[in-house]
Amino acid sequence: MAEVIRTISPATQQVVAEVQGTSLKEASQIVQASQDAFLGWKRVPLAERTSIIRKGLGLIQQRKEQLGYELTTQMGRPVAYSGKEIETMGKRADYLFRTAEEALREIPGEQEAGFRRWVKKEPVGPTLVVFAWNFPYLILVNALVPALLSGNSVLLKPSPQVPLVGERIADIFHEAGLPDGVLQVIQSGDPQTLNELVKLPGLGLVTFTGSTSVGLALREATASRIVPLNLELGGNDPAYVRPDADVKYVAAQLVDGAVFNSGQSCCAVERVYAHDDIHDALVQALQEELRSYKLGNPFDLSTNVGPVISAAAKRSIQAQIDDALSKGAVDVTPPNPTFQSLPKTDAGNYVAPVILTNVSHDMLVMQEETFGPVIPVARVTSDDEAIAYMNDSTYGLTASVWTQDIARGEEIMEQLEAGTVFINRCDYPSPDLAWTGWKNSGLGCTLGPKAFDAFYKLKSYHIKESQG
Repeated sequence: MAEVIRTISPATQQVVAEVQGTSLKEASQIVQASQDAFLGWKRVPLAERTSIIRKGLGLIQQRKEQLGYELTTQMGRPVAYSGKEIETMGKRADYLFRTAEEALREIPGEQEAGFRRWVKKEPVGPTLVVFAWNFPYLILVNALVPALLSGNSVLLKPSPQVPLVGERIADIFHEAGLPDGVLQVIQSGDPQTLNELVKLPGLGLVTFTGSTSVGLALREATASRIVPLNLELGGNDPAYVRPDADVKYVAAQLVDGAVFNSGQSCCAVERVYAHDDIHDALVQALQEELRSYKLGNPFDLSTNVGPVISAAAKRSIQAQIDDALSKGAVDVTPPNPTFQSLPKTDAGNYVAPVILTNVSHDMLVMQEETFGPVIPVARVTSDDEAIAYMNDSTYGLTASVWTQDIARGEEIMEQLEAGTVFINRCDYPSPDLAWTGWKNSGLGCTLGPKAFDAFYKLKSYHIKESQG
């Protein structure tokens, strides 16, 4: 029996979208069609490919309010922010357009009389893009634009929580003039189907953004053949606040970094280490900042914290909070009427933001990815102690240092085990920098100077111009 994907609203627990799942047999046929389309698309000049893709992205921007509202319906982010994700998608794409020609240019070999040598960058072929629900447009643009510009055909596999994103993107790019078969959608909510899908021999590249556990499963599933795998996985991102920091400024940034999107971001701030000299002042500033937040109906424009994605996610977050409290953590969340009086529905997956102090590294909230609006604050007495704790993790996506002594901050950055390190900023993948995870946070990269590298393979040309 064919799979039917039903998307449940995090705010109401009602079905808000229903799409037909793709069987493995159908997926195999789609991959074959993608291979056929690839043969033509890769011969289209870069300028023409760019024109079509720009038109598609322009249509997305024109429809950002409609698409943003639909996104909120599916995954629960406050509607005031959903359209902004699509705006940021456009800004990332602009960077990719600016750098495409240089990134895809042939590499000349050394000059030698009677010979010509160069390295050409050839598209890898049908590219499967498996993307998560938490920032689907931002995640998607990281792979979709360089894949298409490089000359690849693309298969989108959206999270079952946001199936309509895949459908809308495919329809819009078809409207923009993308040839048939170059961009197709595969819908599935079954992990086993995904594991079988990535084994299909017609795929030239698999990119995945999501949990570390699924990323590891995909590595196992593709182990029987040589296919490139690009993974952006989880995080447990630390922040260290030094004694010279402006605690009011830092508190505003950390609360936003930890609570935006209900903490459901791979690069959300999940652990805070505060120097003993400013620990209490920082906690007070965090409390003051959190008092201004509003938890509520995501369709209320004044709401800035909506529900988490599922009942299972709500239970997981609460389990980490309970584990911390049972081991001596203290809940110092400030009074906030919206945290105590949740929206008038028993069905929504609402989790009020929480500040925890007196936390230690034997607590799950410090060791595992929480993916929720929790701010655990640990007290440290030195830079060295902070560095040791920040690196005490199986993840390594981002880390931030908060200080007015930039030189010392840079020295600390050098010792941090993460793909992106910040001073006085957090939770911001800049398009001109490589977005890459260390440890269990990923494999490969997107964005930045290497944004196109995953989407082409090298072919060396070596010509002797005579037989003499």
